[in-house]
Amino acid sequence: MRDLLVTAIVLITLPFILKRPSIGVILWVWLSVMNPHRLAWGFAYDLPFAAIVAGVTFVGLAITHDKRRLPITPATITLALFMLWMCLTSLFPYHSGTGYEMWSRVMKILLMTFVALTVLNTRQHLQWLVWILVFSLGFFGVKGGIFTLLNGGNYLVWGPPSSFIEGNNEVALALVMIVPLMRYLQLQLTRPWQRWTMSAAMLLCVLASLGSHSRGAMLAVVAMAVFLWWKSRNKIGMGIVLIAFGLVLVAFMPEEWLTRMNTIKTYEDDTSAMGRINAWYMAFNLATDRFLGGGFDIYDYEIFGRYAPDPLDVHAAHSIYFQVLGEHGFVGLALFLALGWFTWRAATDAKRRARKRRDAQWVMTLSDMIKVSLVGYAVGGAFLSLAYFDLPYYLLVLAVASREWVKALPVESPVTAPGMRRAMSEGGLVSARVRLDAPAMRPPPANPMAAGGRFEKR
Repeated sequence: MRDLLVTAIVLITLPFILKRPSIGVILWVWLSVMNPHRLAWGFAYDLPFAAIVAGVTFVGLAITHDKRRLPITPATITLALFMLWMCLTSLFPYHSGTGYEMWSRVMKILLMTFVALTVLNTRQHLQWLVWILVFSLGFFGVKGGIFTLLNGGNYLVWGPPSSFIEGNNEVALALVMIVPLMRYLQLQLTRPWQRWTMSAAMLLCVLASLGSHSRGAMLAVVAMAVFLWWKSRNKIGMGIVLIAFGLVLVAFMPEEWLTRMNTIKTYEDDTSAMGRINAWYMAFNLATDRFLGGGFDIYDYEIFGRYAPDPLDVHAAHSIYFQVLGEHGFVGLALFLALGWFTWRAATDAKRRARKRRDAQWVMTLSDMIKVSLVGYAVGGAFLSLAYFDLPYYLLVLAVASREWVKALPVESPVTAPGMRRAMSEGGLVSARVRLDAPAMRPPPANPMAAGGRFEKR
């Protein structure tokens, strides 16, 4: 039944993609982030739905003539350079002829990121993108939160098979990062029952991330909470709410969870933590020895035997920073860090521009929530191999596209004084907008003859 449902959704949508490529981007995001076909157990499990949708989207781009333009910004330029640099490092990997599968997977994600930047240029488009991201990851959050409630947090929460977030640690960070976008949507909803439903979904997502027993996700939650508290106007009230909320969640978790979280303070005695540090040393030594890094396929006994302090303790990078450093060298790491910084700056500039616009207040909220999600990624990602996970790149799309949307708005007059606004309202005017290039209105002279005028008999 699941196979038929996913296949029907894709097939029915394909004709619409030819007319509106933006639909293809939204469908691609759903397939690549949620991996709904991996939830089926029949013929649809291995079908290349994402490749089909991407192909039809490119055909739609070729045959339609809608208004579209790739924004040329520091973020998009850096993304292109990062993409090209990874192509270069993949030509000269440590193990010749390896890494093609991961390279292909990453290139598809980044290529569709550029397509999204090109075709998603309206408020409705951006709302669709936020909704599909929230639905794709919120599904696992709600499901995992209910599972954690029913089992008292004694069993781990896992992500969709054969995806970037299959592991318990990876899905936990993804769920933490999606909560701010849920909050953004909640503020856009108007009916009380809708807001309460979104609040429940947010709570279940946080509970599911804790139910994964991920220490990295826990640190991400703390970092995001501190950032929210720092940016709040009522720091005392916000602090009380966050502390109370955290105590309730922690009290619900079992003793095993508390024991695992306490290992953060005694990481020297934890074999998993020391294995990660061993992998970090390997990545640093490899990048120091090879300017281009080792390419995508570097986690084996040969490389660890040459570059790691403990050659027998082979681990994945377990850090977005050391993952990029080991695979693409110091230049790759610099581009990756610059990408995050320029995404942050795009969100900041979008908020600055929207602050003066009465019709762009939603951009201010979205920009704030993008930043909260980036904080979670920056902190939690320090302990997880999620450098190529889709969500951070779609945060870039949201930040850059919302900024471009505000820039494209027509010029609006400055807000008038309160007394003038009241007078215009009483006079029946429906808008305070004026053309800034219109000549100023002056009162008529008291003596027309003095102004060079003359009377005519009619």
